[in-house]
Amino acid sequence: MKTYAMALDLVDDIASIEQYKEFHLEVWPEVKEGLINIGIEEMRIFLSGTRLFMVLNVPDDFDLENDFQAYADSSPKATEWDTLMRTYQKKVPAAENNEWWSPMEEVFNLNS
Repeated sequence: MKTYAMALDLVDDIASIEQYKEFHLEVWPEVKEGLINIGIEEMRIFLSGTRLFMVLNVPDDFDLENDFQAYADSSPKATEWDTLMRTYQKKVPAAENNEWWSPMEEVFNLNS
């Protein structure tokens, strides 16, 4: 199993952040199904201020770029969700031009 850690920021607006959190209390079933179908075994998103931190546990053969594109293409609802969530989000300063969620480098692992 592989683990990815990724960062993204939210727009700095208290009302928008609360709306974003509300959406995630009841994620659309098609979104959850699409993420499970591409092999995501666990996805957790944490928030500190405006910074989001996402942890993904996926099979060893998971390909971040290709598999997430397969998710995005899986249903109109997945595309609609992604478009809606992006109205609340913005890239972190370290993100490359082609990245939305920016991968983070592991610098410590207690079990290694």
